[in-house]
Amino acid sequence: MIDDNILTLIDKTPDSLMSGIAKRVKQRRLEKGWTQNMLATKAGVSLASYRRFESSGEISLRSLVMLAFALEMTDEFENLFSRKAYQSIDDIIKAEQPKQRKRGKRNE
Repeated sequence: MIDDNILTLIDKTPDSLMSGIAKRVKQRRLEKGWTQNMLATKAGVSLASYRRFESSGEISLRSLVMLAFALEMTDEFENLFSRKAYQSIDDIIKAEQPKQRKRGKRNE
């Protein structure tokens, strides 16, 4: 059996990522017992934009951030792109080694 995590990496596309985000937002909305109109109103997003988001995953970044505020889920945005990407094990080892300061030559 192939590990599910490997399959999700292989199947990742921009559309599938956007669709997954929309599904998770919808799930949060339903957990709170809110209608689409309630969330759109709380977020300051038009109902038509929110409906399009739930059905297609497409929404402006600003509207998505507004939805995150309404759902009290802004922490995820603060961490977006914050992890450093490493290309190899050597990069990780180098990053964990203490940095040595280099001193310039004194002008005499």
